Amino acid sequence: MTSKSSEAMVSNEMGDLDGDSLIMHRTGRPGKIEIVATKPLVTQRDLALAYSPGVAAPCLEIAKDPSTAYDYTVRGNLVAVISNGTAVLGLGDIGALASKPVMEGKAVLFKRFADVDCIDIEVDTKDVDQFVNAVRYLGPTFGGINLEDIKAPECFIIEQRLRELMDIPIFHDDQHGTAIVSAAGLINALHLTGRNLKDIKMVVNGAGAASIACIELVKAMGLPHENAILCDTKGVIFQGRTEGMNQWKSAHAVRTKARTLEEAMKGADVFFGLSVKGAVTKEMVQSMAAKPIIFAMANPDPEITPEDVRSVRADAIIATGRSDYANQINNVLGFPYIFRGALDVRASTINEEMKVAAAEALAKLAREDVPDEVDRAYSGRRLRYGPEYVVPVPFDPRLISAVSSAVAEAAMKSGVARKPIADMAEYRRDLSGRLDPTSHWLQSLFDQVKSNPQRIVFAEGEEERTIRAAVVFRDNGYGTPILIGREEQVRETMKTLGITDDSNLEIHNARLSTRNSPYTDLVYSRLQRDGYLRRDVQRMVNQGRNVFGACMVAIGDADGMVTGITRRFPECYADVKRVIDVEPDRVPMGYSIVVARHGTVFLADTAINETPSPEELATIARQMARNARQMGHEPRVAFLSFSNFGSREIERIDRIRKAIRILQAEKVDFEFDGEMQADMALDYELLRETYPFCRLTGPANVLVMPGLHSAHISSRLMQRLGGVTVIGPVIDGLAKPVQIVQMGATVSDLVNHAALAAYGALSRRRK
Repeated sequence: MTSKSSEAMVSNEMGDLDGDSLIMHRTGRPGKIEIVATKPLVTQRDLALAYSPGVAAPCLEIAKDPSTAYDYTVRGNLVAVISNGTAVLGLGDIGALASKPVMEGKAVLFKRFADVDCIDIEVDTKDVDQFVNAVRYLGPTFGGINLEDIKAPECFIIEQRLRELMDIPIFHDDQHGTAIVSAAGLINALHLTGRNLKDIKMVVNGAGAASIACIELVKAMGLPHENAILCDTKGVIFQGRTEGMNQWKSAHAVRTKARTLEEAMKGADVFFGLSVKGAVTKEMVQSMAAKPIIFAMANPDPEITPEDVRSVRADAIIATGRSDYANQINNVLGFPYIFRGALDVRASTINEEMKVAAAEALAKLAREDVPDEVDRAYSGRRLRYGPEYVVPVPFDPRLISAVSSAVAEAAMKSGVARKPIADMAEYRRDLSGRLDPTSHWLQSLFDQVKSNPQRIVFAEGEEERTIRAAVVFRDNGYGTPILIGREEQVRETMKTLGITDDSNLEIHNARLSTRNSPYTDLVYSRLQRDGYLRRDVQRMVNQGRNVFGACMVAIGDADGMVTGITRRFPECYADVKRVIDVEPDRVPMGYSIVVARHGTVFLADTAINETPSPEELATIARQMARNARQMGHEPRVAFLSFSNFGSREIERIDRIRKAIRILQAEKVDFEFDGEMQADMALDYELLRETYPFCRLTGPANVLVMPGLHSAHISSRLMQRLGGVTVIGPVIDGLAKPVQIVQMGATVSDLVNHAALAAYGALSRRRK
C-alpha cells in the first residue's frame, strides 16, 4: 500500500482531523520545523564571513571568553525539547521516534508564543544513566533544556541529575508547567473565596510527575505540609504506608486517619486532580467545604465534569485542562514565557523563586482589565476576573511581557541571572514587540466564529475539496455549511470520501430550489436595464451556482459565501457583482496578508481594480488602515511605485500623488507617504537616511499598489517563492460577505475563507 492510499484510509477510519493531520505533516517539506539562516549567504564574501576563514574570529573570542557565545551564536535563544517518548500525553509509552511529531509541535509552540528557537531531540533509551549521559554534554549548544513526556519516577531522577551536572535551565514541563499554571489559578481562587493558603486543606489525586510538582510548588508558596493529602491508585499516602511507595511519594506522606480519596475529600477546601476520568463523584464534591475549589485536570477528560460539579455545588470554582470550559489549565501559559525570561538573563537554572514569580504574574494578569482584542477572541464569554476567569487565556498578547519579565526579575533577585537587565520597563516593551499580532487576530477570528456559528454557502458543492472543507467547517463548530449542487452527486462524492455524517449540513440544488422565483426577481431588478431578459436571468439563477449562492446571501437565506476552486477569480467576482452591491463610500478590493518571519505586511489591491483612480487609491488606503488596526497593527501606509518621491515624471505616478494630497486634505489618523519603491518602504533605516522628510516612523506594513498588474504579480511571487505565508486575496468592500479563493486552493484555504466570510457576517451584524 502506498503512503498516499494509507493516508486516505486513515482519513476515512479516523475522521477528517486525523487524516488531514497526516496530510499536513507530509505535504511539502515533511514535518513542522526547518532551519533558516538569519544572515545573507549569497556571495563568496557572505560565505567567507559565515564560515571559513572569517568564522575563526568569533571562535577565538569564545575560546577566550565562553560567555561571548551568547553574543556570537544562537545559543542565547535556543532551547532543546528532549524526550524518550515514555509518557506521551494520551498515547503512553510510544517510544522515542514516535514521539517526534509531538516534540516538533512543542518546538513550534516555543516559537509561536515566545519567539524562542527550538530543536527537538529524541533519545532512544529508557535507561536513566544512558539518557542523562546523552543530554549532559549538550550544554554548549543550548541555552536551556525542556524535558518532555518522560514517565515517572524516572523523570524526577533525570531532571535532578541534569540540574546538578549542567549550568543552564533544565525544566520538565509535564511537572512544573502544570504546577505553575494551576498555582496561578489557585492564588486567584483563594482570593475570590476569602481564604489564606496557610489555612486550607488540600487534596491532590494522582502521584505522577505533575501531581508531585503541584504539591511541592504550593508548599513552597506557604501551604503547611500537614494540610495537603496526596492520593494515588491505592488511596491516601499516609505515614507508615509501605505499599506502592517511593521516595517522592514518601516526602508527602502525612498523619491522617483517611485512607481513601472519598474520606480525604470530606471538608477539603481544594481538590487538584491529575489522575483519570471519573475519579471524583458528586458525593465527594458535596462533602467538601463551602465554596470548594476543584481543579479537575485529567486529560482529555477531567476527574469530574463542571456540569456534574455545578449540579451539586453552585458555589464551586472549577478548572479543567480542556479548552471548551472556562479556566483552562494550559501549560502554554507557562513554559514559553518562563524560558523567554530565563534565556534573556542567561539564567543558570530555573529555581523555585522563578516558578513562583511566573505563577504570581499569571494570577495578577487575570485580575487586570482584559483588552478588547482578547475579549473579541473569546466572544462567547465575558472575560472578567471572577469564578469563571481565574487564569488568563492562551491567546492573551500580554502574557509574554507579564510572565517573562517576572521570571527574569526573580532570576536576578535570586542570584541565578548572569546577565541582569538594567531597564525592566524597556525590556517589557521589547517583549511586547517580539510577536506579530496577526496570529492572535486570526485565532480571535476563529474563536469568535465558533462562538457565533454562521450559515455559509460553499458554492462548488459537488467538488471533493469543497465537501471536505464544508465538513471541517461544520466539525470545528464554525456553523452550518450549505453545499450548492446536485444532491445525488454530492452524496456520491461524500460516500467515496467515507463521510457518513450529514447532520448540520445542507445541500441545495439550484435548478430544483423553491427559492428560484424571489432570487430571479432580485437579479432581474438589477440587470433588466443591462440588456438581460427575465428568461436570461432565470437561466443564470438555475444554472449558475455562484449567482444562486450570492442570492442566498443577498436575501438573507445564508450569512456568507465561499467559491473559486473551479473558475477564475474574475469570472466568480463578475457573478457575485450581479447580485451584491458595493458598500457605500467603499471600494471593492482584494487584499493579501503576507505573514513573514519579521512581521506582517498587507498588500492592496491584489484582485479587483485594474488601474485605481486617485480617489480609489485614497479609499483603499483608508480601508486597509482600518483592516490593519483590526488585526492589531498600527498602520503605516506606503504608496508603491518604481520611483521615489518624484524621481520620474509619468502619468501613472501622478495618480499616486493625487491620492496622497486627498489623504492630506482629509487629515486621516494614520501614517502614509509615497510614492516610493518597495525596498525603500520596507527598509526604514534606508528610507530615513535617504529621505529624512518621510512621514513614516517605521517600516511600512500596508503597501498600496499602483495597479492590479503589479499587485497580483507581487502576491503570487511571494506565495510561490516561499519563506512567507500569504492569506488571500481577502475581499473587502462588498455589502455582503463573499470570499473567492484561488483555483489551486487547499481544503484549509477554503475553511479559512469560509471563516473570513462568517466573521464578515458577524462584523456587519455588530455595526
